[in-house]
Amino acid sequence: MSNQKRVRLNAEKRKAIANVFQSWWEREDCTMKQKHNEAIETFNLVKPKIFKLVNEVVRFYQPQEDVDTVRAMRLKYNDSGGDLHHDSCFNFKLPITKVDDKGDEYETNEEINIDFSLGGSYSADRNFAYSYYRDELKAKGLDPDFRHKWHDEKRNPRYYDCESAVDKYLGFSSDNDVNRLTTHRGQWESDDCKIWVIGSHYCGGRQFKVNEETFKMLATYNKAKEDVISTHEKLFSYVENKMQKLRLGLKAYNFFDQAKKLADNLGIPLNESVLNESSSMALSVYSPENLASLLEDKVEQTREEKIAIAKKLLQEQVAIN
Repeated sequence: MSNQKRVRLNAEKRKAIANVFQSWWEREDCTMKQKHNEAIETFNLVKPKIFKLVNEVVRFYQPQEDVDTVRAMRLKYNDSGGDLHHDSCFNFKLPITKVDDKGDEYETNEEINIDFSLGGSYSADRNFAYSYYRDELKAKGLDPDFRHKWHDEKRNPRYYDCESAVDKYLGFSSDNDVNRLTTHRGQWESDDCKIWVIGSHYCGGRQFKVNEETFKMLATYNKAKEDVISTHEKLFSYVENKMQKLRLGLKAYNFFDQAKKLADNLGIPLNESVLNESSSMALSVYSPENLASLLEDKVEQTREEKIAIAKKLLQEQVAIN
């Protein structure tokens, strides 16, 4: 009996194998992935409660009848009737007493900003959006990890290409207000997430005084947002640390059976189908959604349908690399 011919690896095949490992380490039952999912779930529970609390504080200082009065004045006198804005950004202060280096007490404030918008006013504020929509962005063939992956390469065109594509999908680069309404940013920053306030449209120009209990409650909102961001970063770091070691190891492997033995030792399903040109997107098939979509079709697909599926899988594979 002749020995089965060993499959020799090249750069493309090593890349396909690495993608399978990455997909496995990002699976839903991965501890880091679960923590990220839990952080998003917690934020979804916290947000409506804090919005209700903020609305109560604002209406305490600016009763609805006062808002209605200013609105009526504006209808009659335009801008001369007063300032009224529909805003999602609010500042609060907690009066406290501190002691200086000489032992003397002095009065000051602790301050907190609560912003219900998706990404703030600057690109640097969009980490939450990239983290919150991580899975959806990946499914669309986009890369929500680009800031973690290339944070030291901001002059590299691929950084800006990824940023531009992600921002466009989320709605940060939509100049047309009508089009923006259909994006995540537009839906997130709808009227349901805004409160009418009297005064300057500059968020920093308004501060509402609260007690310690309310201040602590408000802080849970920012903590929930920060947890979504930090668990995303930890998930990326966890997987990337493994991937760096894996890529180095795969360079030393000349044959598929060597990679297969490694996968078996780690309990990762790996077969030669990932190397076949006809199933070069096999990594994406490990996704439950894609596997289900391929299995549920009972009729022969047209050439156009097959091309569409191949393009979708290719986009997802590129996003992971």
